Amino acid sequence: MDSTPNYFFLSLKLLGALGLLIYGMRMMSNALQKLAGSGLRHVLARMTTNRFMGMLTGAFVTCAVQSSSATTVMTVSFVSAGLLTLAQAISVIMGANIGTTLTAWIMSLGYNVDLTSVVYPAFFVGMVLIYKKRNRFVGDFLFGIAFMFLSLVLLSTTGKEMDLEHNEAVVNFFASFDTNSYLTIISFLAIGTLITCIVQSSAAVMAITILLCSTGVLPIYLGIALVMGENIGTTATANLAALGANTQARRAALAHLLFNLFGVIWVLCVFYPFINMVCRLVGYDPTVAGQAEKLPVVLAMFHTCFNVTNTALLIGFISQLERIVCWLLPEKEKAEQEEFHLQYIQANLVQTPEISVLQAQKETRDFGQRVQRMFAMTRNLFEEKDDSAFENLFSQITNQEDITDKLEIGIANYLEQIGMDHISDKTKMKVRQLMRMISELESIGDACFKFARALNRRHESGIEFNDEQNKTIQTLLDLSDKALTEMNVVISGRRENLSTKKTYQIEDEMTQMCIELKDENIRAVYDHEYDYNISSIYIDLINECQKLSGYVVNVVQARLEEKALKSA
Repeated sequence: MDSTPNYFFLSLKLLGALGLLIYGMRMMSNALQKLAGSGLRHVLARMTTNRFMGMLTGAFVTCAVQSSSATTVMTVSFVSAGLLTLAQAISVIMGANIGTTLTAWIMSLGYNVDLTSVVYPAFFVGMVLIYKKRNRFVGDFLFGIAFMFLSLVLLSTTGKEMDLEHNEAVVNFFASFDTNSYLTIISFLAIGTLITCIVQSSAAVMAITILLCSTGVLPIYLGIALVMGENIGTTATANLAALGANTQARRAALAHLLFNLFGVIWVLCVFYPFINMVCRLVGYDPTVAGQAEKLPVVLAMFHTCFNVTNTALLIGFISQLERIVCWLLPEKEKAEQEEFHLQYIQANLVQTPEISVLQAQKETRDFGQRVQRMFAMTRNLFEEKDDSAFENLFSQITNQEDITDKLEIGIANYLEQIGMDHISDKTKMKVRQLMRMISELESIGDACFKFARALNRRHESGIEFNDEQNKTIQTLLDLSDKALTEMNVVISGRRENLSTKKTYQIEDEMTQMCIELKDENIRAVYDHEYDYNISSIYIDLINECQKLSGYVVNVVQARLEEKALKSA
């Protein structure tokens, strides 16, 4: 009977195990991020007060979510959203590189310990929790762990079934490489980088490397070269995600690449002494055969020593690294910056609903400030007497109205993407809240534009208001500006420190004033104090101010989550 392994079937089994590993780690990472919710955001935002705290935070979060790519992309997203500075992001990324070494230790454990006793109970408990809506994220997390451990068991058994150490062709192939040649080391480093960039998973490359080394066919020096390549290749995830992001986000992703490149360069300079030192720490002698069971531990130890040493070398030079990436990626020209684009929302940086909601909140805050600036332009238009300046200002207001339409659509589309994900009830409420706010903010932009259009009609007809009308409109504009200022205070502040009281007071005053002005206008037209053409424009301006105050109230109510709507 032929005892030769069926390599085709075993290759399919190996690929399936790798796919299961990637899926399990992603499932576990996503579940933890959803489970933590805003907690991860607050940890990253508040625990980066200095470079050492930032480094520890990055290591902690990466150990928790078991994915340096998730932490790095999250960090890039926070830089894009303005939550972290570039220097803070660099320190977090350094910590993420240390945190990811835990994955290698877990994998090495899978080749030395039978994990099946953990896998099946985790599947059962996870299934029970998933059916309980309240604990579904905990269930997803347990399923992710179970899938990851099961994949490690499959990889270990598949490696043994392949029996590669007795396959003469495979042994001769790897033996043909000169492990004492730097050309060979650099070639395997490049292979590790390329494979990691393609599969977008450093864990998968690490698993393959451990499998080959554990069978004894891949020399430790070549295995470590693959691991070094994986450290460079893993930076591709964040750099690809940051391609469409703002300059600061791309700088953070580039800093990750430069950090890992520096590490690989200095290790290559002391490659053999450094590897031999790591081997001695584990008790492995590269010159002695029959120690393959120690190789997974050697790889994990190297990964840890490499990233810890690299961080220790560079953590004192974060400012210099920041200057280098700023020099390599300078800010865009001012004219280019003035073109319309969403400031914080980057669709390709969506990782978790919490990050996405944060970006949408930042964008909504800027939306509120933009409509107040648009209102200021409208107010200036009311006072402008020069024909050329009036036309130029009206053109700018028209352009701003178009931008507010695009802002509403851009933010709304992004919020719809968030809503398509599996999100908590709290996040659903935030999405609905933001949807309502951007709709009302766009209506404020419309009110400003209609106010400007009424002023343009007055300008084209050559009509002038009397002193009393001018004074009245100025009073309404003052109240509208106060309302918008209070609205932006509410949008930017913390809910527990705010209330709708001041906004209601302004709106009540405006409503009462507008009712009186409309009655007074009817009397003035009837008494022939001014003609109906002037009256029509005058009333249009009053109506737009009244509508604007109503929209402001709706924004404030949405922000403070008040259900009862007060009519404008």
